[in-house]
Amino acid sequence: MLSFWEKESFVNYDYIIVGSGIVGLSTAATLIEKFPRKKILILERGVFPLGASTKNAGFACFGNPTELLWDIDHVGEEAMLELVDKRWQGLNALRKRLLDNKTGFEQTGSHEIILDVPENFEDKIKKLNKLLKKIFDKDVFSITHPNKIKDFGLNNSLAKILVNNAFEGQLHTGKLITSLLNYLQKKGVKILNGCTVNQFKDFKSGVEILVNNHINFKAKKVAICTNAFINQFFSHLSIKPGRGQVLVTKPIKNLKIKGNFHFDEGFYYFRNVGKEQILFGGGRNIDFEGETTTEMITTEKIIDNLKLKLSTLILPNQNFEIEQTWAGIMAYTPNRKPVVELCSSNIALGVALNGMGVAIGTNIGAQTAQLMIE
Repeated sequence: MLSFWEKESFVNYDYIIVGSGIVGLSTAATLIEKFPRKKILILERGVFPLGASTKNAGFACFGNPTELLWDIDHVGEEAMLELVDKRWQGLNALRKRLLDNKTGFEQTGSHEIILDVPENFEDKIKKLNKLLKKIFDKDVFSITHPNKIKDFGLNNSLAKILVNNAFEGQLHTGKLITSLLNYLQKKGVKILNGCTVNQFKDFKSGVEILVNNHINFKAKKVAICTNAFINQFFSHLSIKPGRGQVLVTKPIKNLKIKGNFHFDEGFYYFRNVGKEQILFGGGRNIDFEGETTTEMITTEKIIDNLKLKLSTLILPNQNFEIEQTWAGIMAYTPNRKPVVELCSSNIALGVALNGMGVAIGTNIGAQTAQLMIE
């Protein structure tokens, strides 16, 4: 039961955003930048954002070469370029809104480890560079000298080729979300945690949202930015969850890994955390069915696979221990494009980031906000 004061002060808004991940926060940021006097509320189910926004690897990336070659084969050159362009624009928009020292961004570069060299691989890299010059004006990818494999401490009997990308970088996911939250709160946006949305009632005059089965919030416009958890509200969408499992090692003396690394078409990814630790995640491709879930737990099958890859490829002949493991939930569509659309005149969706939340989340938030304004 709400008091008169609570009804007056806490339940009525111009805009409500459901979900406080990168897209939800970016949607709110766009709205408050355009309309500083509007009342804006963000509702979040978890103590921290659920999903992947605070659980990802912190890669500021737009696609490794074999992943982009896969895209060309399956969706075509133009669609691939559109995806890369949006990711690159999104990273730049994020860095424009929040200074690099606020997010821990470093342009460390990235490397793809090629385990099985495709036919005519060097020609394919040249073709990719030619296509990507439309966006970057210079070559993105370069095949590094074989000695570089040893320099990083990798197993050079397994790692055949290393492809460098100087444009990509890494950031601190916790700092990113904290900085976005601080940015919004300073501008007057309210954020409420522990708020489970049970249902929406869409009226011509606005939307009523039932939270925790007993509080009704009201807004003129609503955005739903819950990514993989959107299916609980709109099950007709072609969006599937994809769990990503991650581990971090305990400090390793004389660690040679620096920067971002991918292999197996991007299904595996690792990076340095500071000077002595490795963050390593992925392996979803060895159990697609099992990892198509919103259950936020790690599994022995995936974590053991990551440990094996650590010991054989990444840290051969080195002792290491695991400090912690965790899981985050991403959302995927068949065409690899996000879903940004109106489901009514008052409710907008900004979901399905296809594992590229850091890169495209800022611009997807801006697009979602624009739908609420129009």
